[in-house]
This record gives sequence, structure tokens and C-alpha cells, in this order.
Amino acid sequence: MSFFKKLKESISRQTEAVTDKFKQGLEKTRSSFSEKVNDLVYRYRKVDEDFFEELEEILIGADVGVNTVMDLIDELKDEVKRRNIQDPREVQAVISEKLVEIYNGDEEELDNEINIQENSLTVILFVGVNGVGKTTTIGKLAHKLKTEGKTVLLAAGDTFRAGAIEQLEVWGERVGVDVIKQGSGSDPAAVMFDAVQAAKARKVDVLLCDTAGRLQNKVNLMKELEKVKRVIEREIPGAPHEVLLVIDATTGQNGLSQAKTFSEATDVTGIVLTKLDGTAKGGIVLAIRNELNVPVKFVGLGEKMDDLQPFDPSQYVYGLFADMVEKEAAE
Repeated sequence: MSFFKKLKESISRQTEAVTDKFKQGLEKTRSSFSEKVNDLVYRYRKVDEDFFEELEEILIGADVGVNTVMDLIDELKDEVKRRNIQDPREVQAVISEKLVEIYNGDEEELDNEINIQENSLTVILFVGVNGVGKTTTIGKLAHKLKTEGKTVLLAAGDTFRAGAIEQLEVWGERVGVDVIKQGSGSDPAAVMFDAVQAAKARKVDVLLCDTAGRLQNKVNLMKELEKVKRVIEREIPGAPHEVLLVIDATTGQNGLSQAKTFSEATDVTGIVLTKLDGTAKGGIVLAIRNELNVPVKFVGLGEKMDDLQPFDPSQYVYGLFADMVEKEAAE
């Protein structure tokens, strides 16, 4: 059975709604990336060095990342040689296979699940620069957790950005979740202390913590985040149970450099990639996974409340090659 047919079978076991979200959310990337790959394989009569050079340019243009692209091209060349592939059209399925393999790494399946503590408080810390959709992501995740039957509390730890506390309060009202806050300009670590005490007293399941995305300089921001983290750890040993870095997919390689900076300061456990539906360069998912070895846990695929979706590599590759998958599955 071909890879595309296997992919279709694996995602058909999930809900059609999720499959449609990935298909629609990756439309811009697919129409750019997939069309270029299609054009490439139909222009070439054989798989040669020129073919791979053009493919390399297409992948780099999709923000897959130079290091990741080099690895991928090397693996593709080996696979083409091993299978004795002559027809460029047969390379499309091999590209898809390799993309899934790059994402999954050495493990068969990467754990993208959120580390929820059973029968005790789970603390999730959100970090990232201003403007990436951090507060919106917190609101959407609060909604998701509530629909799953969990009790949720929000901590307004971004006390520096004008309007940040109010924005979180709007989301709190929208999803029916309380927000623990202090005044603008107050100490974020003090807010976290209050939030943890309130979460313990109310016996909530999950505490979602917003943090500042910008201070006077990068060093101050990282020190502030470390302080916030220490306060949480002191009050709840083993917490925070997740440190989720929120990155705007439309910023491309700049998002990758943000991820490296935050990872050094806060032990990032997962990535939330927002606005994936707004970019033609969705290959950033692979660059993050391959170069940082941090799993993408959620992706933003639209503006609606339920458009924050748990990341699934098979659904992602399907989103990139949906037209091809559907065509082959129908044959």
C-alpha cells in the first residue's frame, strides 16, 4: 500500500472535523508548497542533481529551515537510490514519508500530550514575545479544558503590557473562567503566588499562567520569567508541569530564534504555533522540531474558539498534501 493511502487510513480514524481543520488551516502553505512540488515533478523526466537543487529551494522557501532541508535532501537521495526511483512523481510520496519521520524523530510517535496531573493541580506557564497570540491561546486552551470537564483558573502575569490584564479578563468572561490579577505594573511573581494559593484553595484542576513578553531588555525578561518559575516551583514541587512557548507561524525563522532564546531561560516543554492558517511557510513546524527537539503541542488554525488544535504530524502532512492524498485514495 502506498504512503498516501496509509496516511489517508490513519487520519480517517480521527474525526472529519479535525481533518478539515488541518486541510483548511494549511491551505496557504499547501497551495504554495504543494503546487511548486507538483510543478517540479512534472517538469523533470528523471531524478537528478538539478531536481534535488530545485526541491531544496522550495523547502527552504517554505521555512523548513536550512539545516532541516539539508538533512531531508540527504535522506531523500539515499532513499531514491535504495528504491531505484527513476520517475520524479514517485518522489512526492517519499517526501511525505520523510516529513513524518523528521517530525517523529527517533521515536515512533512523539508525545504531544499536555502533562495533566491526575487528582492534583496542573500548572501551565505560557511564555513568548508580545503579539504572538499568547493571551488568545490561553483563552482558547481554557475553553478546551472546560469542555473536557476540567476546572480552570487564569493568572494575569503580564503586568507590563498595557491592556494585557484586561484582555485576559475578557477571555475569562468569554469562557466562564476566573482571573487572578493585581494592578498594572505590579510584580508578576506576586501575581503567580496569589494565583497558586487561589488555585489550591479552590481545588481547581488547571492553572494557566500568562507572562510578560517584553521588558526593558531581553536579560530582564528572562530573569523575570526565571523568578516567576521559582515562585511556582516553591509553592508546588514539580511545577510548572508545562512551559509552553507561543510562536507566531507567520514570523518564520524569527520564531525559531525566539524559541532558542526562551528555551535557554525557561526549559520549554512544548510549542504552540499560532496563525498557521495565515502563512504560506508552514514548514516552520519541522524546523522547530528538528532543530530544537521540542514538540509542537498545539497549532492555531483559525480565529474560532475551537481552532486551537492538538498537533498531529499525520494530519499536518495530510494538510500539506491533501489534494494528492485524496486523488490517490480515490484511484
